[in-house]
Formats: sequence, structure tokens, C-alpha cells
Amino acid sequence: MSVKTYREVLIFVTGTTPQIITETLYCLTQETQPPIFPDEIHILTTSSGKERIEEELLQKGRLRAFSQEFSLSPIPLTKESIHVVCDEEGNPLTDIREVSHNESLGDFIADFIRERTKDPGVRLHCSLAGGRKTMSFYLGSALQLFGRPWDKLYHVLVTPEFESHADFYYKPPRDKILEIVDSNGKVVKRLHTDDAEISLAELPFVRLREKIPLDMKGFRELVREGQREIDLACVQPPVRVNLTEKVIYIGQVGIDMVPMQMVLYVNLLRRKLEGCHVPERPYCLECTECFPYLGDLSKKKAFDEMVKDYRKAYGPFSGRVEEFLKHWEKKGGIDQDTLRQNISKINKTLKESIEDETLHPYYVITPIGKHGSKRYGVRVERGKIVIGS
Repeated sequence: MSVKTYREVLIFVTGTTPQIITETLYCLTQETQPPIFPDEIHILTTSSGKERIEEELLQKGRLRAFSQEFSLSPIPLTKESIHVVCDEEGNPLTDIREVSHNESLGDFIADFIRERTKDPGVRLHCSLAGGRKTMSFYLGSALQLFGRPWDKLYHVLVTPEFESHADFYYKPPRDKILEIVDSNGKVVKRLHTDDAEISLAELPFVRLREKIPLDMKGFRELVREGQREIDLACVQPPVRVNLTEKVIYIGQVGIDMVPMQMVLYVNLLRRKLEGCHVPERPYCLECTECFPYLGDLSKKKAFDEMVKDYRKAYGPFSGRVEEFLKHWEKKGGIDQDTLRQNISKINKTLKESIEDETLHPYYVITPIGKHGSKRYGVRVERGKIVIGS
């Protein structure tokens, strides 16, 4: 006997075609192996769609008939399961026609999926077969933003003659005859439901959850954030510091530096990672607020920070640490001329190690400002920096 792992939650977007709900239920409960029986159903629609769904599935009893014909437990669909999209002022929408309606729809669906994916014990089964194309687009996009590895996205496919028939809601266990009539009410064709084919196509999708910041933002802003993260991921490989190995990795390239150069470079990375002046900004971009003056790097505070990293690299009892301390501690830090020389050597090493020249500006130590009052830093995004012991 299998143990149930997830609470199965079905989510539909639809307009005035409630058939896709029963058609999807038919596939999940009768065709899928193992079958999936819903614990919850949610339908995102317009006010006109809500009326149509309530009339056909609830009032006319089509959903109850479906359960009875296949000996299923009652399907958990009630009036409270149907959620109507509202405009900016909170008025229910009868249709999605204006630009503002589309924006409201995108935010509504994104918020709905965001909330349902907070519970790790829930598995979403999302069907984008119904409603206007924009509704399907927003549902698929919301699942790309928030979906977990176990969430599913579907499209239901029905034999064309049956798909367009107003009385076809699922393939019954015993053959039934459906009639096609012309505008005069004359029967022009009879269909056997045994000839109907309903299939559920599971659609693969890119999952961006955990890859981009997903705070309480609207759909458009989420897309901009996602695109920015993708752009940065393509342009800037991560920079990872392994002090124990005494190696700095840029992407997959390991770069060895002499001890002083390594701790100097790491110090500048730490300032960006831990000493950001504007942490509310999600991206650094052209910001250089964390770049220190050379005079600040030559002070005892900066020297003490470098000594800590030196100890992490070589151990607290290493003679190399004592030698480093002996040489610079009495001077109160590393002098500016030595810092300039080592910055130049660091940049030379980086440029020789990173084959793609377009990446050099992100990882070399960049000076900004006028001569005599220059500040120095690394332009890589702070979200790309990982410093390990």
C-alpha cells in the first residue's frame, strides 16, 4: 500500500469552458498512473466564467455525475473554490480585454501561485487549457517563478469533434451518443463517446524559484527581476574563495595568488559582501559606494582583517602568519606603495587566468576617482561572491 506524500491541489484558469475541468479530472483519475485524486480544486476565472462553471458543474450536477459514473469520492469543488479576478479597484472582471485588466490578472495569478507554493506538503497540478491565452500565459509563467520540482503543468487535448461539443465533459465508462445539429435543429451527425480521445500532456518548464528574489512584487516586476538575474548569471560567473585551499575560483577557473595578494583581494570582496552601504538595493550594477580609499586599506583595521584571513588560510600557529605580522604590524599596516604594487600584480594574474576578456572588468581591482584620491574595488555583483574558510 502506497503512502500519500502530498496534498494534491488542482488549479485551473478558465473562461466559459468548464469542460476542461472535468476532462482534466478524467485524465488524472482514470488515465494517470498512479491516479491522482484531488484534495483541493481552485479555478481562476472571470465573473461570467464563474456563473458558467457554477451552472454546468454544480447546478446541473455534471461534476456529481462524473464522480458517480467512476465510483469516485465526491470531487471537492464548491462555490468557494472559484476565484474571480478583480480590477485595480476590487471590482470583479466579466472579461479580460483592457491593458489594466491584463496587469491585474498577472498580479492575481502570481500572488495565488506564490501563496500555494509556500506549503512543501502541497503538490500543484496546474492546467492552462482554458480561458484566454493571457490567462494560460500568466499561469505558466507564475509556475516558472514559484514552482517546486514536484509541481506539474498540464494541457488537456481532446478529439476536435468532441472538444467543440457543448455536452461533452469527459469520456464516460459506457458508450453514449452525442448529436451534432445544424442551425435549424436538424441532426447532421451522431458521435460515439467511445471514439473520443482525451489526453493530458505534461508540459516541462524552467523553474526559477530559489534563483531570483521573489518578494511581494507584482508580475511585471518579478519578470524584470528574473531577466536581470538571468542576464547576470550569463555575464558574471560566481567568484568563490576557498581560504583553506588558498585558491580563488572565478566560475570553474581556479586562481592561485601569493598570500598577501589573496588576502588583499578577499578584503575587497568582503567589503562588497559584508559592508554594503546600500543593502536595500538588490543589485550593485554601477554602484561603487563600498570601494575604499587606498589610505583606508593601509590602516591597522584593514591589516587586522587581512591577518584573520591569513590565519584561516595557514592556521593560527603557522610561521607564515608570524612572519606576516612581524613585517607589517609595527608599521600599523601595509603601506600604500606596496598596496599599489600588489593590486597591479593581482590584476595581471586575473587577466592571465581569465580567458574571456569581456569578464575582466568584473573581477580585476578597479580604481575610480582622481589621482591622489582614488578608491579601489571589484565590480562583480555581491550576490556572486562566496567566501568560505
